[in-house]
Amino acid sequence: MSGPKNLEDLFLHTLKDIYYAENQLLKAIPKMEEKASNASLKKGFKAHLKQTESHVERLEKVFELCEVEPSGEKCDAIEGIIKEAQSVMSEVKDAETRDAAIIAAAQAVEHYEIARYGALVSWAERLGMDEAKNILRDTLAEEKDEDSKLTRLAEDKLNAKAA
Repeated sequence: MSGPKNLEDLFLHTLKDIYYAENQLLKAIPKMEEKASNASLKKGFKAHLKQTESHVERLEKVFELCEVEPSGEKCDAIEGIIKEAQSVMSEVKDAETRDAAIIAAAQAVEHYEIARYGALVSWAERLGMDEAKNILRDTLAEEKDEDSKLTRLAEDKLNAKAA
């Protein structure tokens, strides 16, 4: 298989990448929730799981708009981020320190998603795909909001407790 030849190919490639990533997160988020000890963090993961389900549905709508069957393309970046999170969750024994590490891992995921969705929004606009752009922009806003929530949780509670 050859790489993307134009912006439309790159858009579809990246769409498949983030679709794969979101589906992997549907499996990873419950594990992060289970390992978290802080009630607010657990609650946040439960809410984000539902949000991730809606992100997958939105991506499926974008695939439909592109007249392409939804499919994922293995994403080494998200696999690495998830693997690192699993490693830290199993190695760190102190609950509060583990919660701080879980937040850092979750933020790595959010930053990856923000980068991917940001590119997709920009490219959809450039390609004149207004409906896709609006769908992707909604998800981008939610990813940014989730990152802010994680930052507040870390700064307000968890990092201080772990110190």
